[in-house]
Amino acid sequence: MSQLTPFHIAFPVDDLEAARRFYGEVLGCPEGRSSERWIDFDLYGHQIVAHRVDASERAPKPGGDNPVDGHDVPVPHFGVVLPPAEWKALAERVKAAGVAFVIEPYTRFEGQTGEQSTMFFLDPAGNALEFKSFADMGQLFAA
Repeated sequence: MSQLTPFHIAFPVDDLEAARRFYGEVLGCPEGRSSERWIDFDLYGHQIVAHRVDASERAPKPGGDNPVDGHDVPVPHFGVVLPPAEWKALAERVKAAGVAFVIEPYTRFEGQTGEQSTMFFLDPAGNALEFKSFADMGQLFAA
């Protein structure tokens, strides 16, 4: 696997201070540049940008849910694949902050190719996030 380069994603929020608390304090993302309308965060080396979009400017949310393993996976969503210890620490931090899970932390394909732990939750603006961890990172794209 080649060295990964950081991705960039911009997403809408309706309250920058709520985004600052959630991404900065709960998820532990260092804050970068900001203005009255947006905040850059460092999500495990990736640049994510919360843009304040007033409700009147916001388009209806696209997507919906996709059934996976008996769970309704929210689409769209974004997140990061973490090493197991970091994934567990994040799960505990999110629980301790009282964030409700859309899908509680659990392990899929246990003992099989592609074994992975996953969890889904929403930010204060309703954006869905998924964080994963693979028992063997070499199986990230295993068929």
